[in-house]
Amino acid sequence: MTRREFLKTFAACAAFGAAAHIAGKPLFSAAAEKSPAKKTPRPFAKSVIEIWVWGGPSQLETFDPKPNAPHDYNGGFKAIPTNVSGIEISEFFPLLAKHADKYSLIRSMTHPYPGHETATYLMQTGRSPGGGRVYPAIGAVIAMFKAREYKGDLPPCVILTVPKGRFSEVGFLNERYSPLVTGGNPAAAKFIVDGIVPPGGLTSEEIADRFTLLDRLDTFGRSFPENPALKAFDRAGIRARRVIEGDAAKVFDLSLETPEMRDRYGRTTLGQSCLVARRLVEAGVPYITINAQGWDTHKRHFETMKTKAAEMDRATTALITDLHEKGLLDSTIIWWTGEFGRTPKIDWEAPWNGGRNHYCKCFSSLVAGGGFAGGKVVGTSDEFAEKVVSRPVAPQDMLGSIYELCGIDPDGPLPNPIGLETTVLPPESQAGRLREIYRERA
Repeated sequence: MTRREFLKTFAACAAFGAAAHIAGKPLFSAAAEKSPAKKTPRPFAKSVIEIWVWGGPSQLETFDPKPNAPHDYNGGFKAIPTNVSGIEISEFFPLLAKHADKYSLIRSMTHPYPGHETATYLMQTGRSPGGGRVYPAIGAVIAMFKAREYKGDLPPCVILTVPKGRFSEVGFLNERYSPLVTGGNPAAAKFIVDGIVPPGGLTSEEIADRFTLLDRLDTFGRSFPENPALKAFDRAGIRARRVIEGDAAKVFDLSLETPEMRDRYGRTTLGQSCLVARRLVEAGVPYITINAQGWDTHKRHFETMKTKAAEMDRATTALITDLHEKGLLDSTIIWWTGEFGRTPKIDWEAPWNGGRNHYCKCFSSLVAGGGFAGGKVVGTSDEFAEKVVSRPVAPQDMLGSIYELCGIDPDGPLPNPIGLETTVLPPESQAGRLREIYRERA
């Protein structure tokens, strides 16, 4: 290979990689699977924001406090009233307490898996692990079903800022529905989004010059103008340019927000991720995940909670109220959960020194907007938040409810490129959907 041929090949491969990443789909795959023909109810929700509280948040220090339990269970921390009579939450969330009329709490989440990997897989797919097949997570499924109506240039599923890493969230679906993982830090001076916002402070003119150079070097592509694979490559390149040079990339530019709005969310990675999520909803992106890290509090649980809970309280409150003020909450589901909760009894011994470990038998989640009513509580736990007393809610019940409010039939077929005959959720997951907190359609 001559030097000239090497440069041409390298430039073409580089452009191909960037275009494939930004386009969010494979360029040489088989024909895309068709969406199911079955009609589903008119959806409430156009978008979903998943706040994934990575590691497992304690139910007692969030939404199911037990102020009358012994010190070995509540650590001496209290419950505080909310703006909805009869509903109390932990004193760690004073801001959210003022807006309980906008969200509902599920205090009876339960499943059998105390490990991060297995619990995450179940909470995200509604399937028990094992069997040699990886099912897609809810984000990829919603991205696929919403793809036909979604007209944006960004991929239909976006993760802020790092992947969970527990399994391939796209599963056996077409790679076009795999999430765009932003990387970077939205709280930094400039939010560098992988494949969209170039590093190094390149100007729009410099970016345009580089695309022009790639076009000049692509003599190979011009030699086969009718090749379908190369046509697909060209279409992806056009889309990549549209994303980088157009309005889509501006979604991640938080300098367009007022300093007051940025302060409202908190100048943390979590707070600014929530602000980006609101901007992604405005851009019509169907599914956004915010992976909030640092909640696996085996050691010094309460010291960690004082920092993490304050950040979470501020960011989640800002997101809910901001969407409400902009008239977007009714069409946007916010789903706040971890893979499980924490052990109700505190481990005071070294090396835990006041830690809580994994606990899957009883934990809490929050839902808001998108067809979920506010000011409600589903299920109860015992006096220690150790056992579900009434209305157990399985992960499949939560996922099925979100699917229904997005206009997706959880019991309907799940189209896929491998020809597998399967449904969106397993058939046995039909009984416990959260219809008691669905909002009545106006």
